Amino acid sequence: MRHTLAMPSASRKFPQKVKAVALTLLVICLCGSTRPSSMRAQSAASTTWAVSIVLPPKLVAGAPATLAVLGVDGRLAEGITVTIGDALRLKTDKTGRATFTTPSGSPVVIANGSGNSVAALVDAAQLPDEKQGALVPPVVSLLDQFSICGGRFVDPADANHVAINGERAFVLAASPECIVVLANPRALPGPAKLTVENSSGEWEAQTTPVSLHFDPPIPALVPGKKSKLALHVQGSDQQLYILVENRTPGVLRFARGDTQNLLTSGGAENSGEVGVEAMSTGDFSFRARILPVPDPASARRYLLAAQPMAPKEWKSRINGYARDLEHHPQDSAKILRDLQIMAATTIAGDFKTLLEAARAALQ
Repeated sequence: MRHTLAMPSASRKFPQKVKAVALTLLVICLCGSTRPSSMRAQSAASTTWAVSIVLPPKLVAGAPATLAVLGVDGRLAEGITVTIGDALRLKTDKTGRATFTTPSGSPVVIANGSGNSVAALVDAAQLPDEKQGALVPPVVSLLDQFSICGGRFVDPADANHVAINGERAFVLAASPECIVVLANPRALPGPAKLTVENSSGEWEAQTTPVSLHFDPPIPALVPGKKSKLALHVQGSDQQLYILVENRTPGVLRFARGDTQNLLTSGGAENSGEVGVEAMSTGDFSFRARILPVPDPASARRYLLAAQPMAPKEWKSRINGYARDLEHHPQDSAKILRDLQIMAATTIAGDFKTLLEAARAALQ
């Protein structure tokens, strides 16, 4: 059996077209063909049935905000209808984004579109802290979006100019509190100066963009046989928590579930391993992303918003989780495991969206 391995191209038209998570997605064909497999761009029509909605993690009640929609091909998708709450309906423009006024009177906003949903927290309007600069993650991916929060951003999203070591980044979504950014493909791994500039001022911060890549499986994948995938980090010698997600569990199996948290080794050869087994012939894929610092405070707010929607038998549990996160935020690992089980057994809807948001805040 011939194993043909193909890595998707990292090329992107920037900034009008956004290609997401290129090198963190490994595609392997176990099909016996002598023709190399490849990942092709999806057609424009495909963006209408599988989308990813990008919201700033925090919004401000009564203030404007910009969201973005990425299609199945990872490109900004035009003409996608997104519903905010119960009544507000938007359609993305030629840039794949839409601007709206954040509703007041709710602790969260839930955006739904084309079978996908995402939640964001809503804060009351308040004057920004002039002494606080932009809050930037210490390590960011060169190929995944990341958030910058700080309280002095403006609308529309393009009015916020972000650069990493002078290379202009692309702002996908924005609110007065947070922006969601994708690095320029010309940015290099390693310690960098990040700048944010808009009509409110200019800020600088230090961050470390990194690149993640996998080696081909060793030994080569054969159905029914175990193997290992080696993940390498370029740009940082720090230990990093990485989430590896199996996108095709019918073809590939991870040794410890379809999502696996991985702590890299650190050091000059910063790497980690995932045990895998090929289950059958066919294409399979997975992706890896850097996990942000856990945010128990945000998880608690999502749980409090979810509690009124919870089934009767779960209401007290949700309240208990929120109380524990308030008083013992350092003990969030068990709550994370419980939320993963709870979300897996919950049907799609606003309650599940909020559970997933709380779970993501604790990862």
